[in-house]
Amino acid sequence: MSTPSVGSDSSVGSDSPIGSDSAEPELARERTFGGEGVEVDREIRRIDLRDYDDRFEAIADEIWDAAVDCGFFQIVNHGVDQAVVDAAFDWTERFFALPTAVKERRPMQPGTNSGWEYRSQVRPSTGTKDEKETYQITVPRMEPLDLWPTDEEFPGFREAMLAFERSNHALGMRVLRCFAHKLGFPADFFTERHDLASPHFQSTLRLLHYLPMDALPVEALAADGGPAHWRAGAHTDYDCLTLLHQLPGQHGLQVCPGREASELAWTSVEPATGVITCNIGDMLTRWSDDLLPSTLHRVRMPRPGEYDGPRYSMAYFCQADGDAVIQGPQRRYEPVTAADFLQQRIAANFAGESKT
Repeated sequence: MSTPSVGSDSSVGSDSPIGSDSAEPELARERTFGGEGVEVDREIRRIDLRDYDDRFEAIADEIWDAAVDCGFFQIVNHGVDQAVVDAAFDWTERFFALPTAVKERRPMQPGTNSGWEYRSQVRPSTGTKDEKETYQITVPRMEPLDLWPTDEEFPGFREAMLAFERSNHALGMRVLRCFAHKLGFPADFFTERHDLASPHFQSTLRLLHYLPMDALPVEALAADGGPAHWRAGAHTDYDCLTLLHQLPGQHGLQVCPGREASELAWTSVEPATGVITCNIGDMLTRWSDDLLPSTLHRVRMPRPGEYDGPRYSMAYFCQADGDAVIQGPQRRYEPVTAADFLQQRIAANFAGESKT
């Protein structure tokens, strides 16, 4: 899905604040996640948000149970108009069709989680580059870093993406309100820590374009002509909550609940119109004292006979404001700021061999 597009890898399990060296034990463990594993059928629960205010208690119970069980669930009747989603996908496809020279003017700079990148994320789980390009929008950083295409280059894009980002933020806060309720926090606990007006705001909209099979570089192909890489290697997300929009017919997302299993067992999450796939990220796992699992997921390559053209998706990462302090109600772990937490994950997952 990445974060992160969709995403990064977990810091859960550390009992000390995140520092510059805290990633290494976790990354060593992540390097064992890169194999094919096996595939199994599991239920990915689908939750109806219709009449959210009137049915809040029941919806919160359903979301909590699904998250505790799997870390992934899907939502319908979520309030994001399908026409808005369709338009955002159209803008996404058009953005990635821009000349490379235009996109290169807005590169992702180390530690910013914002801007454009192409085949630059190396997963610890695979040791290979994800076969994708992404453009990440973290609103407070876009103007200072000159990351928006100009109106001459791409008229209307900025306004459309800001509107789509805001609709996802509003939905994400409704879902996080359910977790605040179940954890015993005040209703607006997570909303106040994902504050649109804060200079420390760091929630991110990621547009993703996975390369079509006929555009893969030589090193991404095995001797038999099949894929040797992944569209996105196995990882967890480092945020609180991810909202993922997928296009019907463009398959590949797989999840693996139960990270301590001796044999990695993967389940496909099928895209469907009007359905948003949600997953717990590492921040919320830590904030919940490990009650809510941040689940491994990946995007596999197309198989023979499947659609093998470009794959597009859009992920909204609800990442707590940089100055928010993460600590669960049971205080299982020492407090850590969201900025420290996030920067450590970015450094581990976007820097390749240099880790910078």
